[in-house]
Amino acid sequence: LALNPTLIKDKQKTFDELNKIIPLDEAEFMEKAGKVDDIYEEIQVNIPLKDGDKINELELPGVSTPSSKWRFYPGGTMASQTLGFVGYKGDELGGRYGLERFYDAELSRDKNSPKINFFAEVFSNIKKNLFSSGVMAGDIITTIEPTVESVLERELNTIKAKYNADGIGGIIMNPKTGAIYAISAKPDFDPNNFSKAGNNNLYANPLVERVLEFGSIVKPLVMAAGIDAGVVNANTSYNDTGSVIVEKKEIFNFDKKGRGPGTTMQTVLNDSLNTGMVLVYQKLGRERMRDYMLSYGIKEKTGIDLPNETSGLVSNLNSPRDIEYANAAFGQGIALTPVEMIRALASLGNGGVMVTPHLVEKIKYTDGRVKEITYPTTPSKITPETATEITRMLVTVMDKSLKGGLAKFEHYSVAVKTGTAQVANTEGGGYYEDRHTHSFFGYFPAYDPEFVILLYAINPKGVLYASQTWADPFVALTKFLINYYEVPPDR
Repeated sequence: LALNPTLIKDKQKTFDELNKIIPLDEAEFMEKAGKVDDIYEEIQVNIPLKDGDKINELELPGVSTPSSKWRFYPGGTMASQTLGFVGYKGDELGGRYGLERFYDAELSRDKNSPKINFFAEVFSNIKKNLFSSGVMAGDIITTIEPTVESVLERELNTIKAKYNADGIGGIIMNPKTGAIYAISAKPDFDPNNFSKAGNNNLYANPLVERVLEFGSIVKPLVMAAGIDAGVVNANTSYNDTGSVIVEKKEIFNFDKKGRGPGTTMQTVLNDSLNTGMVLVYQKLGRERMRDYMLSYGIKEKTGIDLPNETSGLVSNLNSPRDIEYANAAFGQGIALTPVEMIRALASLGNGGVMVTPHLVEKIKYTDGRVKEITYPTTPSKITPETATEITRMLVTVMDKSLKGGLAKFEHYSVAVKTGTAQVANTEGGGYYEDRHTHSFFGYFPAYDPEFVILLYAINPKGVLYASQTWADPFVALTKFLINYYEVPPDR
């Protein structure tokens, strides 16, 4: 709904007639209608077509309803922080967050004429779809599978509500290609009504823009390093007294209990023992620990096709103090984005090779061409043999430890690890005693995996450990994916 104030003869009558059809702010209307030297003032956008038709029938002087098209998101809040949205920044219309922003050049139509329809007709003059950058306009084909996305989001919403978590998120990815089938974080927003989100911070995607200390799901990366370097194996044992002192600081197991002499590295993963991980670090030494950990890409951006990606905070791996390395060995003191974390963990199921997480597999251009997008892979330091061995150990965690062995899949090998980490106090320093991040990851079928899942919840209330928070949702997601994709059994 637009006004040409130079043509309006009776402002009050015009307002009264329009207000019968759509509610208007009278003061704002009168201010804009009073700009007698202006020929165009927008009063309201995105009004329904039926209301526009009623207004046109009135034939009010100085009133017009120029038609426009805008982006509609049929999934509502689904993957909203990943899709982003189209909106104005000043007079320029374009992608503002997520894929909309990352692929704005390809997705834009008539970008330099924001008052004209946003979507150009597909078969209009092709030259109009070429911009000064030389990028051809087109449509992006994502790797996101809507049914998988909806199931993931349902599980996230359930857990967030059940435990009143401050934030929650998850990713389902192909560990061999990096194709992301589902990705979500809560709270989120509806891109069809993004201005009503109430908090602009909701537009940002915490899966790529924010870091977390994940805790014990880091342990398999360190254990794999120890195995690859030949300093430990699954049967390496020690006397677990429940704590260990490093530089006068006492590090405890999560339950402050010792498992006694003969505690093996397999038990360290089964029971998530911090003391055993400190031993692995001490056998590796600072330099080897640092080299192996950085080879998982935890200091680098993943290259995911989303804007504003940040990289991990891993400066503690350059510390001269043993305590920093000891903490890092069980996932404290280093912070990664969730997408960095899933890329590193996926390498354990992919022979030590790291993929590039991504959301777009091809672009269909308006001239009929199709561009298949390829993404690079990067080797970590661990060998395929080491990856197989750490996978075997993580399958044992699933079969014998998770829910006391009740979560085991009889006909599928599933590799898993849980993580419970203290939340850093960004204002006062140190860690909150009563706030934790619960994380969980797993991949399957373990020795030739088609899926890797990462789940996390920030400060869930009334629950102590990630195994309590995430075991059932992970099992439910695994069963769904096996059935939905008709994955053949591997044992």
